[in-house]
Amino acid sequence: MKAGVFTVILGSMPFEQALDYAASLGFQAVELGVGGWAGTAHCDPDALLASNRKTKEFLNAVTSRGLEISSLNVAGNPIHPNRKIARAFDADFRRGIRLARKLGVEIVTTFSGCPGGAPGDTQPNWVTCPWPPDYPEILDYQWSKVVIPYWQKTVDFVRKNGARKIALEMHPGFVVYNPETLLKLRAAAGPEIGANFDPSHLFWQGIDPCAAVRALKGAIWHVHAKDTQVQVWNSTVNGVLDTKHYADELNRAWIFRTVGYGNPRRFWCDFISTLRLVGYDGTLSIEHEDSLMSPREGLTKALRFLQEILMQEPKGKVTWA
Repeated sequence: MKAGVFTVILGSMPFEQALDYAASLGFQAVELGVGGWAGTAHCDPDALLASNRKTKEFLNAVTSRGLEISSLNVAGNPIHPNRKIARAFDADFRRGIRLARKLGVEIVTTFSGCPGGAPGDTQPNWVTCPWPPDYPEILDYQWSKVVIPYWQKTVDFVRKNGARKIALEMHPGFVVYNPETLLKLRAAAGPEIGANFDPSHLFWQGIDPCAAVRALKGAIWHVHAKDTQVQVWNSTVNGVLDTKHYADELNRAWIFRTVGYGNPRRFWCDFISTLRLVGYDGTLSIEHEDSLMSPREGLTKALRFLQEILMQEPKGKVTWA
């Protein structure tokens, strides 16, 4: 396994300076934003698609520092009920797929998206309960009329453009937010669909990430290393469906944390071991969203923590039995 970094947190640095910084800390891989909410601070997709020379120079900037690209991230909501917004996210994703082929990157990361609850809606509608009966009706409309048709068409585009792996981050607020919904979409749209497995979004839902890894055996394309602290002094009073701003750390039911600050070392050892048990030996890409630490401190602490527990040599053999 390799330790990587999602470079969006280093977006204030020029591309090569960010690469130098990542390499100096000891990272082995970078995840690059190429559109959508991830932005394009370190990658101009149009410029690279238009120029073989620029593409070669771009790749050399990465590999000459001993790094590799683990994924292109183009997080967005391509099925947003506002068609203008949806078209923009969809265009970014398709551009990211074409760029991945040109760069030789096999994984493009995004979200499943979330549509409105009915034709004519202007805002996404994420359903979280089965009653009153309006909600199952919303889900039926979303999946049968929007979600599955969009992703079937999009997977067809992916196949025609040479990419192999669409890594969807299971994230509340979108239709794919847990293993069950990811596998539902995978079954409907194709085996190119897999997970960008970020345990931070599962912790507060009450999901055991190790059990989720087992459920997704063979369908985990990429992993984010990000932690969550459930603050029981708040969650035991108001539950975990928390709409307070992320900056209101003291009063939230849960907050994102640097790896090792939300859950103990034992969990992360179990998590990494379970990933290897199901055959994942790719990158754990650190996504820094811990508002209690600066990016510098958060990345440094997370990397040092992971370096001690990542399994970086080939799996052992059972020679004693």
